[in-house]
Amino acid sequence: MKKLKIAYIAAGAAGMYCGNCLHDNTLARALRRQGQDVLLVPTYTPIKTDEEDVSLHRVFFGGINVYLQQKLSIFRHTPWFLDRLLDSPALIDSMTRMSMSVNPEDLGDLTVSMLQGDEGKQAKEVEKLAYWLKNEVQPDIIHLSNVLLVGLARRLQEQVGVPIVSTVSGEDMFLDGLHEPFRSQAAQILQDRAKDVQRFVSLNQYFANIMAQRMNISVDRIEVVPHGLDLEGHAKRQPNTSGEFTIGYLARIAPEKGLHLLLEAFKLLSAESGLPPLKLKAAGYLGKANRHYLEEIQQHAKEWGLAGRFEYLGEVDRATKIEFVQSLDCLVMPTIYPESKGLPVLEAWANAVPVVVPRHGTFPELLEDVAGGVMCEENDPRSMADQIKHLALNPTLAQQLGDTGFEAVRHRYHADHMALNTLALYHKVLDMELPAATLTAPGVR
Repeated sequence: MKKLKIAYIAAGAAGMYCGNCLHDNTLARALRRQGQDVLLVPTYTPIKTDEEDVSLHRVFFGGINVYLQQKLSIFRHTPWFLDRLLDSPALIDSMTRMSMSVNPEDLGDLTVSMLQGDEGKQAKEVEKLAYWLKNEVQPDIIHLSNVLLVGLARRLQEQVGVPIVSTVSGEDMFLDGLHEPFRSQAAQILQDRAKDVQRFVSLNQYFANIMAQRMNISVDRIEVVPHGLDLEGHAKRQPNTSGEFTIGYLARIAPEKGLHLLLEAFKLLSAESGLPPLKLKAAGYLGKANRHYLEEIQQHAKEWGLAGRFEYLGEVDRATKIEFVQSLDCLVMPTIYPESKGLPVLEAWANAVPVVVPRHGTFPELLEDVAGGVMCEENDPRSMADQIKHLALNPTLAQQLGDTGFEAVRHRYHADHMALNTLALYHKVLDMELPAATLTAPGVR
């Protein structure tokens, strides 16, 4: 197999564990295991991942420079060597911890400018990336990690002369959060700039359909490549002998992720008789903007007499996350906004934990493919409570659902399978034949 040189342009998430960063790093590592030459190139901020970080220790479109160029015209003309000082990963990290926002309500003008690419206020940054790729990297293909970066595609293709692929991954919620007139402007520019990309990638058919409509393109231009986990450390959880039934939540602490709905369902369950003792454990990133949201949830738990049975563990690293998931009897994803990825579902299944998910977004598609859990009605604490109760009262069924998920992750949702499907897409875009390849992931059959 000819080794491909792949420039994978990833968007950092301002110092938090982010599903996109986890996906991008996992894919880059898996492509390397398949013998490919992959450069994982951070933009805005360094990426944060709970696996071995294989990204470059360099940041393009550094958040400080991007912000200054948006607000002050003088910084659109400063020399590149000065920009490089401001793009220091250490400096960006320190500024991120203090003040950098990822809230779409604050980023409308910047989002529009970035989508404009070489015609926006960060045109100098586009030229720097294009120059580096053309003269130092010389890739066979360029992969953008999300469509908010498609403004780069036209100029990169002109300068580097290779095909551009872009992933679509949850951008709808960010775009919908922009204030007008930026929301409408971004929607129109996205449709125009989507023409500059040869092929798109989605983690599921649900989101492929959503983004095909938003970008006004044929859904045939979007290849579905499901997410795959690096399975190192994941294993079947030990049987629960405590007598308790532990419900888990693993996601950002934010209203759209629905932890408040899960607490309401937990309150309903706690009022019922005939159930084992219940516990609710939550883990995930908490940004400054959502601290009051968590405080309100904790206050409700106290008022409802649930404080001793509800625990927030904070943001967790990989080892702690696996330990957390293995301590659960079920994982619940109570999202309000239709979920585009569902990564925690795969992480639960990788440890034989069944899931309870709402009947929207990618979840029906996931559970149709893998009978590893049950669905509740969306935004409905009563329905959620009923499905959790069903698992708590039927431990044999819960174990069967968890085991089904466990086997599916090892056969279809592992990192090397994702890498081979992505590699097949690259060869299709490059009009190259893909030789037969062999999976190399430990334990995968």
